Amino acid sequence: MPWSDTLGVVGLGRMARALLLPLLDAGLLERSAVRAAVASEASARRLAGELGVQVSTDPAQAWAAPVVLLAVKPQQIEAVAPAAAAALPEALAAAPSGGEPLLISVLAGVTLARLQALFPGRACVRAVPNTPALVRSGLTGLSWGEGVGEDRREQVRRLFAQVGEVLDLPEPQLDPFLALTSSGPAFLALVAESMADGAVAGGLPRPLAMHLAHRTMAGTAALLQGQELHPGQLKDMVTSPAGTTAAGLRQLERAGLRSALIEAVLAAAERSRQLG
Repeated sequence: MPWSDTLGVVGLGRMARALLLPLLDAGLLERSAVRAAVASEASARRLAGELGVQVSTDPAQAWAAPVVLLAVKPQQIEAVAPAAAAALPEALAAAPSGGEPLLISVLAGVTLARLQALFPGRACVRAVPNTPALVRSGLTGLSWGEGVGEDRREQVRRLFAQVGEVLDLPEPQLDPFLALTSSGPAFLALVAESMADGAVAGGLPRPLAMHLAHRTMAGTAALLQGQELHPGQLKDMVTSPAGTTAAGLRQLERAGLRSALIEAVLAAAERSRQLG
């Protein structure tokens, strides 16, 4: 079903573009229905040419839309709130009869309570997408503020479903969700880089080592998901008594890899709470 509303976009960085492009390419959102706002004239010209949508440094038109995707940096949220308040009468007029305009925030750690305090008169949704959305293999957690009816919820789910799997979650679960799914790709990238470094130290050329590390991670993820294996099952499948994998696992346990990853996820979740 096509997106039926004008969509305002405040901040047009990598994640916002990753969400918009699948909708535009599939014809689910008309380019003429997008009103985006960015900070600089140079960025506005470049992104307008790249996406074929209206991009301006004046946020008024974006905030006047009945649905706004807020995708600035978390520390910029208070700076953009006055423009939202000024455009609220127009947004109310454009919203469905009797309803509030909808604000979809993808700002890390910013709670629904803070969104609703900074943007009164708008129904708020907190969304946590992750970077694999760039290749349409993302995960997005959604939590709903007051006044977001089922029709609007389904509209938001359709937006994020274009770039991956969508889950409704209680808001307290969004911080560990973010730590695992949004910070997790960086943790896994570090693991892949380190494994490739080990292969280079063992004699493989760097390009081949990087390719093999990426393919090993992708194949392992596909096997875990495709056969619905617990990670421990897969570990046991490839670990022979006194074999090469057993030797490597022993070294990882000695180095504390398991504990380090647990603590990394917990630290990222705590930082998300602090940002809120």
